[in-house]
Amino acid sequence: MKNSIKYIAALLAVSLFVSCSKDNVDPVANNITLHFDNTFKGKTIVLGDANSSTASKNTSAAGQEHQFSEIKYVISNIRLIKAEGTEIPYNINDLDKGAAVVNQAKAQTLDFVLSNIPSGEYKQIKFGLGVKQELNTLDETKFPNFYKSAGANDTEMMWEWGSGYRFTKLEGFYGADHKKMSIHTGSTVEGKEGAYTQGVDAYREISLNLTSVATVGRTSPKITINADFDKLLSGKTNTITLSTGTGMGDNATPNIHTAVQMVKFVDNLGGNGSSDLSGMFSISKVEN
Repeated sequence: MKNSIKYIAALLAVSLFVSCSKDNVDPVANNITLHFDNTFKGKTIVLGDANSSTASKNTSAAGQEHQFSEIKYVISNIRLIKAEGTEIPYNINDLDKGAAVVNQAKAQTLDFVLSNIPSGEYKQIKFGLGVKQELNTLDETKFPNFYKSAGANDTEMMWEWGSGYRFTKLEGFYGADHKKMSIHTGSTVEGKEGAYTQGVDAYREISLNLTSVATVGRTSPKITINADFDKLLSGKTNTITLSTGTGMGDNATPNIHTAVQMVKFVDNLGGNGSSDLSGMFSISKVEN
């Protein structure tokens, strides 16, 4: 009898040890949430019409007051860099899973959950502002979910004259008389239908060092990415003065401004691809 009791006790001890051991094993993967905070100089932007008393207003380096009624931009080609330097791509060739439209008017779009990220410590994030050239086609069949959010007509995140997506769509007003400000960016094409070639490449690679290590495992970190739209007119590359008119230097509305003028906005928002690889983006905080 005593031996039986000892055997049962030993069996329970082993079971308890195995159970505890299993509880202590780190998962092989977990999620990371990217939270986008769209700001003017650190203050979250409130959208509004020309006469809104609550809309955020900002004054550019050139002295122009401006505000937004709409902010949309595309994020894609996300890669996470581990502490030892290994790069983990996140569905970089699948726009349905690896890309998103950040829309300031829809709070649910400000959080993008990256699922099944391998456990480990991460020190850096890279992503694209826009869609890389080889995927920049309105393909409803191949990427139906992304097309619904970025390509369907009611989203207005597509060029009416071409086959590609808009990368940013910014609407608002500027000046004391609230002139219309409508700034759309995206890659352009040249030639004619059936024989298009790449024109201006407005896709930009963003590279950001995290403020602290994001630890994936038992925890699922949240990384807050600040997009400071003060940089739209007061960027590291260009200080822009808005003007409305029909000249080649006018830039406040998309039916007027040229590709040359558009690239100035692109370089401010997404960096110039050489000396500036962050543009308007920075890491605010990492929560493990």
